[in-house]
Amino acid sequence: MDVNGTVAEGFEPVREAFVRNFETLGERGASVAVYREGQQVVDLWAGTKDIDGTTPWEHGTAQVVRSATKGIAAAVLLLLHQRGQLDLDAPVGHYWPEFKARGKERVLVRHVLNHRAGLPVLDHPLTPEQALDPLRGPAAVAAQAPVWEPGTDHGYHALTYGWMLDELVRRVTGQGAGEWLAAQVTGPLGLDLWLGLPDSEAHRVGRAGRVEGPEPAGGLRARPKRSVTEAYEDPASLTRRAFAAITPFPEQNDPAYRAAALPATNAIATADGLARFYATLIGDTAGASRRFTPETVELARAEESAGPDRVLVVGTRFGLGYMLHGSASPFLAPGSFGHPGRGGALGFADPESGIAFGYVTNGFRKTVTADPRAQGLVRAVRQALGL
Repeated sequence: MDVNGTVAEGFEPVREAFVRNFETLGERGASVAVYREGQQVVDLWAGTKDIDGTTPWEHGTAQVVRSATKGIAAAVLLLLHQRGQLDLDAPVGHYWPEFKARGKERVLVRHVLNHRAGLPVLDHPLTPEQALDPLRGPAAVAAQAPVWEPGTDHGYHALTYGWMLDELVRRVTGQGAGEWLAAQVTGPLGLDLWLGLPDSEAHRVGRAGRVEGPEPAGGLRARPKRSVTEAYEDPASLTRRAFAAITPFPEQNDPAYRAAALPATNAIATADGLARFYATLIGDTAGASRRFTPETVELARAEESAGPDRVLVVGTRFGLGYMLHGSASPFLAPGSFGHPGRGGALGFADPESGIAFGYVTNGFRKTVTADPRAQGLVRAVRQALGL
């Protein structure tokens, strides 16, 4: 395997794990980047830019990161809170009056981030064309009744998370989350990360698709009396309905999908862009001061939801907008926070070790929260640090 890039002394296990992904786990094209205390220590890429092509993956090749988008978008709400523009304990309806309809008066801003809003499904799913309209998704959520009493339980809001977050940002700032992110964070920092891909960068994005490989040993385990597989196959389950809030799901290689801003699912990034994004949340990097105060870091990773997830049908842990280290989605250490993307991508930060991690791929597997390729790379980082 012809692997390009560099690793700092001591981080050679990451390169070895990256090679194994291609040799044994069906990887076609991917990149991984790691920062430690604001300095890049891993920057590797290999394979093909397109899953079905022969053009080599290059240093600047980017990919859609699916639900790893949620951790990127969460930073927008937390930064608005940090700046005093948004109260996490205010009702969503305080900023967005139309949202209060059908028993949602007590849904708080923090419930959007910790997946306790009770709104993971749409009784009337959107078409792909409707979903790309920035007004249609929020309007659909505003018209939806909760499926459980808001604040009393948690379940992964796979798609509705993005529409609620986007409309909150728009009501507070006059901009969508993607616009605000570009103006306030990714643009000034020069990150190769976009929520709403500009035409000027479209040539850098590879075609993604499905790949097969050995089933993961960990990740989403079945709960007693009801397996994960059954939940995904049952059209009436919250699991199936949550992921079907857009039906059929848009083609992720469609230029129109990539150009739209769906803060739950369609950020596009290089591994370096994703890793450096997290690095700048927890510490200073070259030419940039940290974005999150220590208090905001604690908000991001303080446990808000834990236990059986009514949508994913396994035990999950969430802070405010971020998944937390646990059996369903292992990160580096107990204090890590971040978000996986269904089928592969992963970004997270670990404040105690100063590690920020980004992995992107053009090959999506059946995994939801704990892809074995990403997990192998995380274990290698842990080995390099002697953890």
